[in-house]
Formats: sequence, structure tokens, C-alpha cells
Amino acid sequence: MQLRYSFRLYPDTGQQRALARAFGCARVVFNDAVRAREEARAARRPFPKAAELSKRLITEAKQTVERSWLGEVSAVVLQQSLRDVETAYRNFFASLKGDRKGPRMGAPRFKSRKDKRQSIRFTANARWSITDKGRLNLPKIGAVKVTWSRTLPTTPSSVTVIKDAAGRFFASFVIDTDPAADATRMPDTGRTIGIDLGLTHFAVLSDGTKIDSPRFLRRAEKKLKKAQRELSRKQKGSRNREKARLKVARAHAKVTDARHEFHHQLSTRLISENQGVAVEDLSVAGLARTRLAKSVHDAGWASFVNMLQYKAARYGRTLVTIGRFEPTSQTCSTCGVKDGPKPLNVREWTCTACGSVHDRDHNAAINVKTAAGLAVSACAAPVRPGAIPAQREETGSHGFPTPARAA
Repeated sequence: MQLRYSFRLYPDTGQQRALARAFGCARVVFNDAVRAREEARAARRPFPKAAELSKRLITEAKQTVERSWLGEVSAVVLQQSLRDVETAYRNFFASLKGDRKGPRMGAPRFKSRKDKRQSIRFTANARWSITDKGRLNLPKIGAVKVTWSRTLPTTPSSVTVIKDAAGRFFASFVIDTDPAADATRMPDTGRTIGIDLGLTHFAVLSDGTKIDSPRFLRRAEKKLKKAQRELSRKQKGSRNREKARLKVARAHAKVTDARHEFHHQLSTRLISENQGVAVEDLSVAGLARTRLAKSVHDAGWASFVNMLQYKAARYGRTLVTIGRFEPTSQTCSTCGVKDGPKPLNVREWTCTACGSVHDRDHNAAINVKTAAGLAVSACAAPVRPGAIPAQREETGSHGFPTPARAA
């Protein structure tokens, strides 16, 4: 399995200018490739191949006056930008044919220099390295200071340098993990658990444990409103407006960091303590169109379930997702009788058949576990690792770590 380890970068002024130059060159090559393909489509010609685009947009373009500055950055960065175009078109056509799961993808669009998030990628043949002093040495950029929160388990296959909307720089390393080493980190356990996700409590477990919802966005709303109000009063294009925009972006980044940290800690704890985990497949997109949209987005259920999925696959745990139409809140977990739908304000109810008194969320969590087939044995349900892309790793290793941990 491939995972991403992210660390905070602190480039100096000269290195920031070099990175900005590399971001710009990668963006220009990306846009040139999209333009070449769109012109071929409009003229009803076959799409140019990757080798042809590389020769025309990079090798030959460097010899012209208009694109001579492409030689100021690493050629690998430009080649990887062309690869991104190829991947974008491949995903687009797969989506059109129905071969790609998820919502329909649109055709690749031009990148704007005003985009606040920029990134470039260096593969192994770019000859980047980590110096003896712990700096990240990037071609035509220099040795950039890195804050290491932990050591890399193996040699990375590539590194992506990211600048986010808050003006922070990160290095994201792709690591191939060792399945045998991962198995020893979390020994087998006979416990199984069912999870009912919600808003009043972020999660209620089938053993009766209730995990409060931190509501990071709600708690930060007052500060965010003030920063947004200051931004709206600044003149467009002014330096003060850019300062105000950074203040808003940093406030949002702080909320995102805290939410990701909470998801990582909770998902790691549940996976390490339980051999089998069951969770309901919620329609997050549908709920996000209701009056509960802000609270649904603040909870971040999809991100949390995604973490459970790749951590379960990595450590050999069983994760089962039951259908969203399973009547977990209507069924008595004691006798199994379906007692009918209930409004959301009903948090406790009594079964008309057996007289059992149920907490709504706890009862649903038990039913989630039963529906997943984990009520008897952790081995009752198959492990479904599937195809796992390069995911964010454990607590503190996501793409936007808190400044205190700098990871």
C-alpha cells in the first residue's frame, strides 16, 4: 500500500521565488497541453500523444523566445505536469463511459495563476535528496528547511511540494509500506464494533460509548465572521486585501487541521482496538442539500469513513459498510421487530413488542453491527481492501498539519 507522509517546509525568500517560478512553469505547460488537445478536438484530429506533447511543449518550446524561461526549472516538474493532463483526460473519458465510480467528471480546465493552491511533483529521476542536516534538496530550488515529526520508514518514490491557500508550504512523500511490518504494529483482537454516525454525537458505538462532536467550524464561526467582514471591506487588488485574505485562509486552515487530527485519532483508536468495524453508508451529498448542510460538512463523515477504510486494509482489519436504507433506527435490537419510522426529536423509544427501552443512537449502532454480520465473530465478514491509492497516514500526517506539530 502507498501512503503519504507530509511535513512542513520553510523555504527562504529566494527559495520561495524559485518555487513560484516552478509553479508557474508547471501551470503553463499544463495549460498548453490542454489547449493542444482542445484544438485537436475542435479540428476533429486525433489527440496528440504524450511524447509529441513533450517534444513540442517542453523540448522545442525552450528554444523559443516566448518559452525560453521553461529551462529555469527542473524538466521533471514539466514532465509531471504533462502526466497530470494525461491522467485528467483518462479519468474524464472513463467517467463518460461509466467505468469510473462516483459523480460525473468534467473535462480538464485551464489552471489560473490566481489559484491559491499550487503544487509541483519531483520523481526519483529528478535527483532530489535529503541532506545530512535534514534539509530537502530540490533541483534548481535548493536545500529547503523541513520540520520532521518522525522518520520516513522507507525511501520515498516521489515528493510533491504544495503551497496552500494560507501561504504554507508542505512536502508530501509517497511511501510504499511493508505489509508484514504493519501487521506487527496492531496484533489481532477479538473485539468488534458498530458505529452510528450523527450530529448530536459524532459517533455512538454499539458498546454504548458516545463520542461528542467537536463542531470545529461552529466554535470558530465568530472569529471567521470577523475575519471575513474585514476582508469584504478591503479594496480589491490592494495589499491590505491580500493580508486579510491570508487571515481568513489561516482561520479556515486551523479548523481543517483540527478536524483532520480528530478524525485520525479516532479512526486509529477504533481500528487498533477492534478486529471488525461496521459503519453505515450515509448519503453525505444528499444531507448536504438540507438545512443541516453546515453541520454535516463540519462533521466530515466521508473523510472519517475513508480513513477507516484504508487503515482497515492496511492493518488487516474487517470493515463492513451496510446500506443506507437499512432501518437501523426503526428496528428493536432486542427482539428484531421493526417499530416504524420516528422523527429526529425522538431520542429514546420503547419497543411495542418486547417493551425494551432504547436509546435511539445506541440501538442504531447495535443494528449496524448486526446487519454487517459482526455480532457473532469478527471473521464473519470479508476484508475488502480494494484498490488503495496513496492515502494520508496517521495522526498528524495529513496534508494540512497543525503548526505546533509541523507534520
